[in-house]
Amino acid sequence: MKLVIGLGNPGAKYAGTRHNVGFDALAELAKRCSAEKPQNKHQADIQDVMIGGEKVLLVAPLTYMNLSGNAVWPLVNFYQVAAEDIVVICDDMNLPTGRLRWRPSGSAGGQKGLVSIIQRLGHQDFPRLRIGIGRPPGKMDVTSYVLGRFREEEKEDVEHAVLRAADSVEYWVAEGIKPTMTQFNRPAEA
Repeated sequence: MKLVIGLGNPGAKYAGTRHNVGFDALAELAKRCSAEKPQNKHQADIQDVMIGGEKVLLVAPLTYMNLSGNAVWPLVNFYQVAAEDIVVICDDMNLPTGRLRWRPSGSAGGQKGLVSIIQRLGHQDFPRLRIGIGRPPGKMDVTSYVLGRFREEEKEDVEHAVLRAADSVEYWVAEGIKPTMTQFNRPAEA
């Protein structure tokens, strides 16, 4: 079994914001898998799906971004999922808008949802998929930026990135982390 954890903030107020691209990728996977309505367990919305013959739990923490670990740790502990069978999907300001980057492990890189998960799990040795949201323009406040919506000229790139993110998770389930990094860490072809 694998856990696919999409990070974001719950509620209509945050839908479509830069910080919620992890939720958006999870929603795309749920749609592709014809997932049933989510069940609320362990402070998360959970959908049980099959991807390529493998059981996968799609997990959307309901704890708000900065406390994501409070939902993730109990799930990892309850289901006894190995670190390499977890992927966390989140936004990344250090990547250009729409760019994907898979990593097998590593630091949080300032992403507070990852900080919380690393703190609760006690290690950083789990795969993550970062979706680029670009840097705030000028001297714009970071919080306002990540909680803001994408500009009109960014929407096509983001929609494409969410589709590619879902493709890459399906590929990861079948092929593992190294082939997925090779296939999806390069810029998307036009």
